[in-house]
Amino acid sequence: MFTGIVTDVGEVLELEQRGDLRARIGTHYDVAGIDLGASISCEGVCLTVIATGAVPMNWFDVEISAETVNKTNIGRNTWSVGRRLNLERALKVGDELGGHIVSGHVDGVAEVVAIRPEGDSLRVTFRAPEELARFIAPKGSVALNGTSLTVNEVEGHDENGGRDFGINFIPHTQKVTTWGTVAVGDAINLEVDTMARYVARLREWA
Repeated sequence: MFTGIVTDVGEVLELEQRGDLRARIGTHYDVAGIDLGASISCEGVCLTVIATGAVPMNWFDVEISAETVNKTNIGRNTWSVGRRLNLERALKVGDELGGHIVSGHVDGVAEVVAIRPEGDSLRVTFRAPEELARFIAPKGSVALNGTSLTVNEVEGHDENGGRDFGINFIPHTQKVTTWGTVAVGDAINLEVDTMARYVARLREWA
């Protein structure tokens, strides 16, 4: 489990297809303190560490299954050598829960459809796929590329059943995550709020 509070911005150092996709990710984390088998959220995707090292910089390796590739923005060919990634280590008992409960199991891929400055902040509009639109509500929580965020507004459905929603990124968030370089057309990993998912499920059974 994670909180959606990004604690490092890593970089893809290597990608290799070995049946599954294997990625080497550079990090500022002390890899001596990362156990093999540990979970790290990489752009909102919970991945398992299979190797670590410290030359020429701290790094860890992960394997990414075909299912994960297909369900996330990795399958949109957005991961390449040099790409920066939002990272978060798994939540420990006693850690501060500064965001919301995030599983690292991406529900789908949203698209950035508009960006505009709003004071010192940046207002970004995303389009959620039809099957996830009903889980997104004003002032509700979402995880986008591993970042816990609050929805500002939700607009009507488009012709394909998708729904647009807006997020405000303050300067601090832009600085300490990858959101400072967001662009229209970007494919974004979207995980809806777990509570919203279960409430909707209960209503179906009612």
